[in-house]
Amino acid sequence: MQEKIIKQVEKSQSAYTEGVKSQAATDQLQEMKTQLLQDAKDPLSEWLDAQFGSSVEDNSIFSKLPQYFEAEYHQDMENLNVLPADVLTRVSEYVPEVVTYIEKIIENGYGYSSNGSVYFATSTFDESKDHHYAKLVPEAYGDSTALQEGEGDLSISQDRLSEKKSDSDFALWKASKPGEPAWDSPWGKGRPGWHIECSVMASSILNESMDIHTGGVDLKFPHHDNELAQAEAYYNNDDWVKYFLHAGHLTIEGCKMSKSLKNFISIKDALKQHSARQIRLMFLLHSWKDTLDYSTATMEIAKGFEKFMHEFFLNVKDVLRASPSSGPGAFCKWNEEEIKLNNSYYEGKTKIHQSLCDSIDTRSAMEAMRLLITQCNIYIQEKRSSKQVPNAKLLEGIAKYLTRLMKVS
Repeated sequence: MQEKIIKQVEKSQSAYTEGVKSQAATDQLQEMKTQLLQDAKDPLSEWLDAQFGSSVEDNSIFSKLPQYFEAEYHQDMENLNVLPADVLTRVSEYVPEVVTYIEKIIENGYGYSSNGSVYFATSTFDESKDHHYAKLVPEAYGDSTALQEGEGDLSISQDRLSEKKSDSDFALWKASKPGEPAWDSPWGKGRPGWHIECSVMASSILNESMDIHTGGVDLKFPHHDNELAQAEAYYNNDDWVKYFLHAGHLTIEGCKMSKSLKNFISIKDALKQHSARQIRLMFLLHSWKDTLDYSTATMEIAKGFEKFMHEFFLNVKDVLRASPSSGPGAFCKWNEEEIKLNNSYYEGKTKIHQSLCDSIDTRSAMEAMRLLITQCNIYIQEKRSSKQVPNAKLLEGIAKYLTRLMKVS
């Protein structure tokens, strides 16, 4: 992959050099320059970090970048019509709480300091009669490959291993190297470990236990298992989280999203091609716990569902326009067809409710909605074919119910 990146940089550099020599138009040169910087930014960033990273002394540089992407994230969520959170926590604002939390874990016997860092003693925790380490992925306990995937050099580089009592121990607090963000602590200048920040911030809001914790399936181990261990070591309990909901991976046209494959797509780019509603429908038509493939095919399915619902609402509006909206004339006798459709309506509501109660099965709920709409469409068609007027009140009730559901989504 590195060779591929170098070749792309050389290609862009050559194009820009030729453009300068041939005195290309200003806008063309600007485009070539932008492309060169885009292709070179990853290797250039690594080189700059290696050359000058240790000389960084201003901690504000470590807050400006997160602030930028935090603003980008909130804008993306707003564009997708996602409601804002009730509480937003930033680890840089919780460092004193992190230090206090770690001190309590040490006091309870599950942490130890080493060379300016603090580590969690996994074996001490696991051997305790009140605790169990790696609840979510027990087979990963002691697996250096799984640890490498989750923590990288933070955990298994040679200098880190020499500081730890056990290879499976993980960092609660890391002594900062020159150029890294640093805060004062009883163990010297350092920064929070990857996992501790989540335990501390969640505990500060939800205290000693929470009902539901969400995240990607790739975070099960070591991240979520270590979150659990830290919090339960702090509170001396064994039920910090009652339920975990681990979402499946997102792939692009059947492949893992990757810059090297050039199949990376941002929310902004996706919204240039599809509406927020269509993207949300794509997710709802899929099980949250399975891998979701963002592709032309999946988006066409979502668009088809959107069109199907839109046409149903238009049909209901057409029926309502042709019927009295109030007074005695708004109510018509229910015949066998109306009773049958009403039964289907309540069966559909029951199915939708059961689906959402069954591990938030939105896919089955959406299919129940599709079936209910199909039954309504058949009812309307049969009534019109026999020169009868469809029951407006019944259809209006079903349409309002479906509208309420879609407002939630």
